Amino acid sequence: MKFSLFVHMERTDLAKPHSELLAELEELVLLAEAAGFETAWIGEHHGMEFTISPNPFINIAYLAAKTKTIRLGTGTIIAPFWHPIKLAGEAAMTDVITGGRLDLGIARGAYSYEYQRVFPGLDAWGAGQRMREIIPAIRGLWDGDYEHSGEFWQFPPTTSSPKPLQKPNVPIWVAARDPNSHDFAVANKCQVQVTPLASGDGEVASLMERFNAACQAHPDIARPEIMLLMHTFVAEDAADADRLTKDLSQFYCQFGAWFQNKKPVHQGVLEPLTEEEIAAMPQYAPDRIRQNLVIGEADEVIGRLKTYEAQGYDQYSIWIDSGLSHERKKKSLQLFIDKVMPAFQEAGSR
Repeated sequence: MKFSLFVHMERTDLAKPHSELLAELEELVLLAEAAGFETAWIGEHHGMEFTISPNPFINIAYLAAKTKTIRLGTGTIIAPFWHPIKLAGEAAMTDVITGGRLDLGIARGAYSYEYQRVFPGLDAWGAGQRMREIIPAIRGLWDGDYEHSGEFWQFPPTTSSPKPLQKPNVPIWVAARDPNSHDFAVANKCQVQVTPLASGDGEVASLMERFNAACQAHPDIARPEIMLLMHTFVAEDAADADRLTKDLSQFYCQFGAWFQNKKPVHQGVLEPLTEEEIAAMPQYAPDRIRQNLVIGEADEVIGRLKTYEAQGYDQYSIWIDSGLSHERKKKSLQLFIDKVMPAFQEAGSR
């Protein structure tokens, strides 16, 4: 099982400059590269200091000049916010800049907060349908002289300029949850990204079952890769694990509030949650977070990851966004590298 890092700039203190956050992002990615991580993933988000990445291709192009071996992926592009010609061209340009190290992750998007601002009136169904239309269009544009007459986009014969460096094309990853999205990804020869968020190992197993069912429904298509994304933190001792658990509980309460899209936002920062609002999200209580996320000392983390590897996951991505300080993230990542990765013989192989 390969390892990767899912990482963004994030800010809770408006006094901290974005330039400092960029330097911290670079440091974490370089640490992951030196350890042999497969990929660093950066997604797309708008108007929120909670996750700062208005165009992941810019972050990736910057990191390409600082790195040599690690792959750089969009985790993920929000499909309905893009025109196929623009997305095909920018992805191809980024692949050229990275020397053929780009992975293109695509999703329908998740935050109604963003839908309201970037695409008013859009809902999850419409976003998902646009994602399904844009993927074959991108590939057609990369092949060249492609004409499109779809439900959402129409354009005469067009060729992406430039074309991707990778042959036959840049790997495309689809963020999947329900059985239909798994089936679409496999049928269209895409790799698959999944996350249980904070739902626990039962959901991890269920996501693999959905993926396997999709593979069985398309026996003529080679099994694509599947990546599991989870918040993962290695503690130095039991007390450290308790502190991490409490902090991740607070993070997920904020995460849930962003999804509910009911709290005021000022200068890109969500209004602080009240004790009553936190109590109304028992699914993110510390005891549930401790059970459902991968938080613990090295042996505990190894045991959890060995289970996921046995289930058939090809790549495991550490979701490090957490509201924690940079130093705490860095410490946990270093513990993962030093104490967890050696238990996986193939870790870091390319």
